[in-house]
Amino acid sequence: MPEITREEVAHLARLSRLALDDTELDVLSSQLGVVLAAVAQISEVTDAADVPPTTHAVPVENITRPDVVVPSLDRDAVLAGAPSAEDGRFRVPRILDVE
Repeated sequence: MPEITREEVAHLARLSRLALDDTELDVLSSQLGVVLAAVAQISEVTDAADVPPTTHAVPVENITRPDVVVPSLDRDAVLAGAPSAEDGRFRVPRILDVE
């Protein structure tokens, strides 16, 4: 099982500009040891050549509905309730500058 020493954790903390006290260094060294052990266990998988690559663990099927045109709200009635409208559209404040 890979181990990470307290000194290595302190070095990583310095590189990351983290101020860790002695208790935190002790806790993190044991926790990072567990993480490294899990990574080492995963890396022990030797033959994945017969496993096809997948994007999902189970088959996924898109379920869509057909596009159907249905009556909507009257544009003039909707724009009448807007604080500001222009050219048949809502007018909103600009949030991005044009460069």
